[in-house]
Amino acid sequence: MIMDTPYSNRVVYKQHVLGCSSFRPGESVTLSCTVSGFSMGSYYMHWIRQKPGQGLEWIGYIDTGTGTIFAQSLQGQFSITKDTNKNMLYLEVKSLKAEDTAVYYCARESH
Repeated sequence: MIMDTPYSNRVVYKQHVLGCSSFRPGESVTLSCTVSGFSMGSYYMHWIRQKPGQGLEWIGYIDTGTGTIFAQSLQGQFSITKDTNKNMLYLEVKSLKAEDTAVYYCARESH
């Protein structure tokens, strides 16, 4: 899915709806995003979420290697990894809480 967002230097590719009614509190879940048309090894890849009735919230990114940066308020709650050979980006949501219910977007940072 591609959409415009206030994050003008990012192009959103896919969304996931994560509702805690589908999972037990305390569980971990991994979301995946498949990309095409470019090499993930050349771009920073971001995860962003939107909780019901709220604006977009940046979670973090993985750089062109394996380095990750997360929003300070979300430190320790997420893990971002990727498989560049499969063009797959992953977000692990650790120890799910009701407030993690949101639409999750993966996005490529544009140059």
